[in-house]
Amino acid sequence: MHSREKIRNIAIIAHVDHGKTTLVDQLLQQSGVFREHEAVQERAMDSGDIERERGITILAKNTAIHYKDYLVNIVDTPGHADFGGEVERIMKMVDGVVLVVDAFEGCMPQTKFVLRKALEQELKPIVVVNKIDRPNARPAEVVDEVLDLFIELGANDEQLEFNVVYASGLQGTSSLDPEKQDSNMVALYETIVQQIPAPTESVDEPLQFLVTLMDYNEYLGRIGIGRVNRGIIRQGQPVAVMTREGAIKQARIEKLFGFQGLKRVEVEQAGAGDIIAIAGIKEINIGETIADPNKPEALPVLKIDEPTLQMTFLVNNSPFAGKEGKWVTSRKLRERLFKEVETDVSLRVDETDSPDAFIVSGRGELHLGILIENMRREGFELQVSKPEVIVKEIDGQKMEPYERLIIDVPEESMGSVMESLGTRKAEMVNMINNSGQVRLEFLIPARGLIGYRTYFLTLTRGYGVLNHAFDSYGPYSGNNVGGRHQGVLVSSDTGVSTLYGILSIEDRGLLFLEPGANVYEGMIVGEHTRDNDIIVNICKEKQLTNIRSAGKDDTVKMKTPRIYSLEAALEYLNDDEYCEITPKSIRLRKKILNKSERERAEKHRKMAEANA
Repeated sequence: MHSREKIRNIAIIAHVDHGKTTLVDQLLQQSGVFREHEAVQERAMDSGDIERERGITILAKNTAIHYKDYLVNIVDTPGHADFGGEVERIMKMVDGVVLVVDAFEGCMPQTKFVLRKALEQELKPIVVVNKIDRPNARPAEVVDEVLDLFIELGANDEQLEFNVVYASGLQGTSSLDPEKQDSNMVALYETIVQQIPAPTESVDEPLQFLVTLMDYNEYLGRIGIGRVNRGIIRQGQPVAVMTREGAIKQARIEKLFGFQGLKRVEVEQAGAGDIIAIAGIKEINIGETIADPNKPEALPVLKIDEPTLQMTFLVNNSPFAGKEGKWVTSRKLRERLFKEVETDVSLRVDETDSPDAFIVSGRGELHLGILIENMRREGFELQVSKPEVIVKEIDGQKMEPYERLIIDVPEESMGSVMESLGTRKAEMVNMINNSGQVRLEFLIPARGLIGYRTYFLTLTRGYGVLNHAFDSYGPYSGNNVGGRHQGVLVSSDTGVSTLYGILSIEDRGLLFLEPGANVYEGMIVGEHTRDNDIIVNICKEKQLTNIRSAGKDDTVKMKTPRIYSLEAALEYLNDDEYCEITPKSIRLRKKILNKSERERAEKHRKMAEANA
């Protein structure tokens, strides 16, 4: 065990893309964690496939480095507010935070979100102005912005005296002077060991350990990761597990791991202030306390942000069900969703009257989208409904979630963007013009943002950047906020789409598929130019005659179809539609596939509305 004075526990927090994970890479490499010629992947901390593809951190991860005779435990946290459940719990494991801010972009919505969580826990902050080598870096202004943010979030005097390190994660350089860089990370290491306090807990008191993160391993089963709050924990030791509900179960620690670089190393024992992983306790969950059986005392239960968005997950019942996936039954779907809840605390799964449908609530479209993407990669087939915000009743008033939205757009697009947000009930709170680029800040009902991103990129011709984070619950802003205004083209037949069929309906709207795609009756094949839905036959074959026509067919060109990614498809949905997801395809469809049944249901709905 290290002596308590030589341990430093820190979390690295930042907005998405400000370079935390790359910075951690450099700290690992320069501390000599990797052997001379060991091949190391870039962004070594992002181990999930989706994390690597998208360049985002989804799950918090921890690592440990040795600097001189110090042991520095580092937890890399997600920057997306959708994964705020992770960030919040991490703050309980550490004594200080390294806030990474981009030297050009400055403070962004998620910077504010993650910093608020750190200041609430009264953690000691260090600010790293990263990407100092960017050509248009403005370090002095960014430090002022950070200071303003600290004041706005009510930081205490000690927190306002933060140290600033200027660095480039990409180059692996850092210094205390914005003008020149040292060719290593020593300035950052030194600031961490000098400024971040050592753990103050006592090794002599009875054991307390809070499970903050979960992992799973086929050999060891469930693994609980967290910090020893007091006392000493040993391999083979009998312990009391105190559940969130207040029950006490007896268990034994079978294996104990410390961290070294990216590896877990088995250790015999660990003491207060150490961050460790334990295995051997079968039904362990996040937020539970592991304590001394003779003096079981629970730590406060972790408070977790409530979900703000929900969707219905259903068994796939389309005509193509079971053709592309491995797992298609409601039993498998139920098992998978409840397994996810065990490791993702911000997720909620509720059963419905139907055994084939489940209501899944999460922190945002990205949060639920990543779960769906993981499931389809595992071989699941399912259908999901349009994402809906969760409306609450607070003191007798109807309240809905509001997001803080920051938009960077070229000056010429500003008018049309402001107009489009006005119809979505957004309220502008700030505007900064930075030589031709305008930064606009809004508060907007979360409903108004569903489906907005695609429209926004069209408005700004791809030059706009949009970021948002949950702000708070506010008064319900009435109906007709956001949503889609266009109708859709719905297939009348089941079959294979033909070039002839596509060309015959191209002037009706924009198509979502290419010739040769399998379609079924009730499937959405395109977007109508007007606001009503129309039925089209996309499988139509050309009637062959023996008379040769003057116009040759081979000169015909079809327009490029719009192929949807998963998140864009979820945003596009309307109330009467589902998105069918399989390992190979993403299809949009009407809930009721048959045309006459759909018309009947619509008639009933209108009559019910008129009577109400």
